[in-house]
Amino acid sequence: MPREATFPAMGGEAHVIVNGGADQLLDEARRRIADLEERWSRFLPASEISRLNRCPGQAVVVSPETFALLEHAVLAWDATAGRYDPTVLPALRAAGYDRDLSLITGTALTTHPATTDPACRRSRRGLAAPGCSRIGLDHRRFEVTLPAGVEIDPGGIGKGLAADIVTGELATAGATGSMVNIGGDLRARGEPPQGNSWSIAVEHPLRPDRPDRPLLTLGIHDGGVVSSSRLRRRWIQDGRPRHHIIDPRSGQPAWSDLVAVTVVAADAWWAEAAATSVFVAGAPASRADVTGVLVATVDICGTVDMSPELAEITA
Repeated sequence: MPREATFPAMGGEAHVIVNGGADQLLDEARRRIADLEERWSRFLPASEISRLNRCPGQAVVVSPETFALLEHAVLAWDATAGRYDPTVLPALRAAGYDRDLSLITGTALTTHPATTDPACRRSRRGLAAPGCSRIGLDHRRFEVTLPAGVEIDPGGIGKGLAADIVTGELATAGATGSMVNIGGDLRARGEPPQGNSWSIAVEHPLRPDRPDRPLLTLGIHDGGVVSSSRLRRRWIQDGRPRHHIIDPRSGQPAWSDLVAVTVVAADAWWAEAAATSVFVAGAPASRADVTGVLVATVDICGTVDMSPELAEITA
């Protein structure tokens, strides 16, 4: 009998389904997600990420999980030509995202994002991200060295990697299948509770109040699905609307022609990085220069562009 739970995690909501295995696996998954958040959250002063950010130029020993997070983040930065960049933390702070989003005043916007984009483009100069080229990673000692001026925001890739880790550990512990969705970063693995594949409904970004009319319904056997949108995680700074997806080149919230990107990949961490890259580039799915992914985009007019192969797994 599958077990299922929904709970707050990593600045959003986690949804976990465990199929098969011992009854306690669901609780173990919940504890593991909390453990990874304690290691990786930039909002927790005692986290390993916060400790790294406070120690520029010093070699800091971290846990294997945190070292893997930094390895994946640097790999994603390189593979996306810097469009995904974990060093955007100063720019995020400058844009007003300096605490948990639930604590930022003025998060509710009444105007449609399309009408406010020009104001965002005229907003004050941002802080371009320094990039990952000088980050030191010592694989033998699990040491990480951040150069002066470089601070890490695990952001979405942390949620995606957590989903990958937890589903993998559940499989090792005896689950025949599992699905972990942390704030829209989803990883499915193994046998679903029913049918031959995990059925994943992707919310339409312009119709969030109509769950009966999703953008896509995907049939996934094993892989990651990530949706990223500038219509969520929004707030107002100095009278201007802002959002959490930063263009590393300008240090400003990215205002391309896209409002949302959905990516399907083998792993959720790579789906997250690729989604950010496509969003920042503003490219339709047919021109997205990221590898090993299927992409669907929705632009400001509601036009949907989709990788041809994505139709094969869409109900």
